[in-house]
Amino acid sequence: MATILNIETSTNVCSVALGSEGQIVEHNENYEGLSHATLLSQFIKDALDTAARRSLHIDAIAVSIGPGSYTGLRIGLSQAKGLAFGLDVPLIGVNTLQLLTVSTMFSKFFDDDVLFVPMIDARRMEVYTAVYNSALEAFMEPQPMILDENSFSDLLQSHNLVILGNGAEKASKVINHPNVRFIPDIKPVAVDMLALSEKAFREQRFIDVAYSTPLYLKDFQATVPKKKVL
Repeated sequence: MATILNIETSTNVCSVALGSEGQIVEHNENYEGLSHATLLSQFIKDALDTAARRSLHIDAIAVSIGPGSYTGLRIGLSQAKGLAFGLDVPLIGVNTLQLLTVSTMFSKFFDDDVLFVPMIDARRMEVYTAVYNSALEAFMEPQPMILDENSFSDLLQSHNLVILGNGAEKASKVINHPNVRFIPDIKPVAVDMLALSEKAFREQRFIDVAYSTPLYLKDFQATVPKKKVL
């Protein structure tokens, strides 16, 4: 297995994790927000120092590419690009919505037929969301959405949904159905990136060090749900 330095800055959490041979060997996290610019460099240095002490060769850099906050993603991707270029290793982009889903799977037990609905909060009743099954196959591709009482109504007729992430509390105010469960306290962190980044490395799925850009929330405009015609 590879040794991968994972960087996650898509929300108010700043985190870095060094993974090697399927294990986390170094990680740092800060949940206070508005500190990515000052903390990220030190977290990365700590991880690189650990790699040097253990004679671990960094095989790739992985970074969350959103959706998420403009400032956090910009800082994270900039640092990741610099590292990948300086170390001459490939760069892996991890989708934040998939990361949230994996984080939820790791933290709790769910039936195999549950569908996961990760949500990143935007503004007003807007979120950026997707729908995945337990194999991370997309039932609904990532997209912006303005939540209302009819959101996911078709899926709720035949599936149990787990709505998670910092947009879940907003969703709980308008979606009322016995087949839905809300988990708002799940946050994307670098330690949970390892499974996704290792899979991408095995499959040689890399992003361009020079030209890749994050998925900023501000770049997407959600459409207002259509009203049903009576």
